[in-house]
Amino acid sequence: MTEKMPVNFTVNGDKEEREAVVGQTLLKFIRDELHLTGAKEGCEIGECGACIVLLDGKPVNSCLILAVELDGKDLVTIEGLSKNGELDRVQKAFIKHAAFQCGYCTPGMILSARALLERKPNPTDEDINQALSGNLCRCGAYQEIREAIKASSEK
Repeated sequence: MTEKMPVNFTVNGDKEEREAVVGQTLLKFIRDELHLTGAKEGCEIGECGACIVLLDGKPVNSCLILAVELDGKDLVTIEGLSKNGELDRVQKAFIKHAAFQCGYCTPGMILSARALLERKPNPTDEDINQALSGNLCRCGAYQEIREAIKASSEK
């Protein structure tokens, strides 16, 4: 029998109480149990950033965290950025600046950018480079991604 533990958390503003399989990654829990598929499974070793979510406001690789660690935390996935059908300013900037090609890395990039802008509303190029250092874009849209982040910063 698979051992499970109760987890109480907030996901995209909604309080949840679920059971998580001991040993299950947060990524698998988000995709399989919460049916939120924006976080992507890439490398599964914390190198690519495709699975980044915000946990208590900080970007984390959900492939490296256990689902049971979600207990008592606030989780934001890419699905939770839009409010009342309105895209977040970073999402709008990514569209305006064509800051994606295949789109696989985009949710992680946007969440990393969002966390950066919460910490530093007017980031420097170095701040942006550092914030995105855990995100890989195989299509090479880095320049457009940087432009989108700059455009969505507070002037």
